[in-house]
Amino acid sequence: MALMLLFTGCSVNPVTGENQFSLIGESQELAMGAEQYTPTQQTQGGQFYLDPELTLYVQEVGNKLAKVSDRPDLPYEFVILNSSVPNAWALPGGKIAINRGLLTKLDDEAQLASVLGHEIVHAAASHSVQRMQTGMLISAGVAGLGFALSDNQWAGLVMGGAAVGAQLALAQYGQGDELESDHYGMLYMKKAGYDPQAAVELQEIFLEMSKGQQSGFVDGLFATHPPSAKRVRENSELVSKIGGGGYRGADVYRKKTATLRKYEPAYEAHDEAMKLATDGDMTAALQKINKAIEILPREAMFYSLRGRIYQEQKQDKKAAADFEKAVSLYPEMFVYRLNNGLTALRLNNLDEARENLTQANQVVPTSIAFLRLGDIAVKNNNRKDAIAYYSTAAKSNGEVAEEARRKLAVITQ
Repeated sequence: MALMLLFTGCSVNPVTGENQFSLIGESQELAMGAEQYTPTQQTQGGQFYLDPELTLYVQEVGNKLAKVSDRPDLPYEFVILNSSVPNAWALPGGKIAINRGLLTKLDDEAQLASVLGHEIVHAAASHSVQRMQTGMLISAGVAGLGFALSDNQWAGLVMGGAAVGAQLALAQYGQGDELESDHYGMLYMKKAGYDPQAAVELQEIFLEMSKGQQSGFVDGLFATHPPSAKRVRENSELVSKIGGGGYRGADVYRKKTATLRKYEPAYEAHDEAMKLATDGDMTAALQKINKAIEILPREAMFYSLRGRIYQEQKQDKKAAADFEKAVSLYPEMFVYRLNNGLTALRLNNLDEARENLTQANQVVPTSIAFLRLGDIAVKNNNRKDAIAYYSTAAKSNGEVAEEARRKLAVITQ
């Protein structure tokens, strides 16, 4: 049986041509990536929607590289996430994301191609799938979530595929996978007409920054894609073999990212407000987030944070207005719906609370949403729904699960 399992579980890596152990077929791989792509984006900032032209540009660059990859027929997708943490990741099936915070660190299109080419290899070589099979995924939860006033407020509350997707996106790759993605990513760059020297420069920059432990990078890109002197050396050796030269696109890149860079002061004010709120200085945090809103009043994230600050100040009506504004600007974002629903419940607006919590769960299920939906069902004398909601919340961990179990025990007596 062991020999049969080994035989049926063998496949050829389409990137390296080497045999590898595989229990997850391509159809499962594609289904996994498609199912988890949207919720994984949402647990890490949601999409950056204020500059759709920039997203189209990133997609164009990504598609150039995908066409020359070893798996050009994968259903590749590329999105920009609304997070200041510099990072990029790939889910199975070619579902790729790059954070707003990383785009502002790059100098030209070739460096962008280096990042995207690297992630395309992770997807094409099924690195995350391989790590799932060998049990090497870390229990990252939703550590990349950047909405809470305290660190990782929603960690442990996200349920189902969204939690799995977050682990896949945030798990640290081993050195072998990173070197492989560097190598073949640079070959893709060369085929697509980009200068592979940009990949060397990028690794040199990242390595230097990692030594200085710059805030954000250590928790973002360096946590998932650890830089090393070996990566710089091997990338340089590969350039010597395949030759440098090619398109850099510095002028085009500056033009395409001009709007994003114009918005940077607003996001810097938001990030400062987040830190102040985390440290407990709500008055100063409120001043900072008001500055961010004044600069960029179309950003839903800013109203969401101000709503959280108002919550801490026990100003639920002001919080409710800000969460409603965030939902109106970005109705698909689960955390805005979640906060809106929880606040509506505190104000005893049961219909509004139920609608928002239900819609939040349709995108990213959370145990806190199921718990509070159970409370709403109890208030509406709907015992059957209350039992169902409490039973689901009880399957999680921590205080939410304990509260759900207590309430479930009472209602089923």
